[in-house]
Amino acid sequence: MKKYDVYGIGNALVDIVTEVEDSFLSEYKVEKGLMTLVDEQRQHELVEAIHLPDSNMQCGGSAANSIIAVSQFGGKSYYSCRVAKDEMGKFYLDDLSENGVDTNLTYDKAPSGITGKCLVMTTPDANRTMNTFLGITSTFSKEEVNEQALKDSKYLYMEGYLVPGEDGQHAMKLAKKIAEDNGVHVAMTFSDPSMVKYFKPQMEEIVGASVDLLFCNEEEAMLFTGKDNLEEARQELKKAAKRFAITQGSNGAMIFDGDTFVDIEPYSVNAIDTNGAGDMFAGAFLYGITNGHSYADSGKLASLASSKVVSKFGPRLEWPEAKEVLKHLNP
Repeated sequence: MKKYDVYGIGNALVDIVTEVEDSFLSEYKVEKGLMTLVDEQRQHELVEAIHLPDSNMQCGGSAANSIIAVSQFGGKSYYSCRVAKDEMGKFYLDDLSENGVDTNLTYDKAPSGITGKCLVMTTPDANRTMNTFLGITSTFSKEEVNEQALKDSKYLYMEGYLVPGEDGQHAMKLAKKIAEDNGVHVAMTFSDPSMVKYFKPQMEEIVGASVDLLFCNEEEAMLFTGKDNLEEARQELKKAAKRFAITQGSNGAMIFDGDTFVDIEPYSVNAIDTNGAGDMFAGAFLYGITNGHSYADSGKLASLASSKVVSKFGPRLEWPEAKEVLKHLNP
């Protein structure tokens, strides 16, 4: 019996979630709809202009959001990350603990430095734009990989945001090898179109011969495969992943379970913030398949959970909301 359902590795970022107008993005020359890496001074400039007191802070990062979702639905999860011994680092680790996630770090052993932060700007059309200062998580390396916890997990889950850094790539390769050598399934998310667009060779190297489960959206699927339509892209993805899930926004999702394609119907919802939708989908899906549910049922749970998270601000659900969603899987 494995101790953990999912073991994740990824960036540890304190999410600063706020609303802005399109005019703000234009005025400050922020590229809409993408994640952009910025330095601390640039992020501080934007935070000051937005008025931080109106914002909401949570521990985040693509994989972290998914790992927390696994825990909220009732799974056991572990997250390897890197934060600094500062106020934000303590906030981050406390938030992980409060959400039932085990981790490799304790505050007293955290290194000096600055904890990373992600400014998430949501526009009236529910689109999310992220400007990220990585801080100390930019030095995430093989040292943060907990081999024993990984071996004691059903799935390894890696985020594409680690690909830009050479140390992050090495950590991903090590974690993938440990998993493959010890019968742990390997799951991965591309995380953002920019990661595939600007780091495609590195992404291909991480994926290697194949991963057991890949999460991506339509744009990422076409960018990675070089195809200009989803029909061809999904066939090409079979070469990179044994199974995969392609999220399609308001059109639901498409899942390949290793044999057949399964269409997952969307849930009608008034979307006000798409931040974290893909992360929630992956977390709910991973919870489902690691707790005895079919790909189809897990996809339905993931679709419902994603619809709930886009109907509010922030990348995650509250615990009572997660339990309510779970009732649809176990009526």
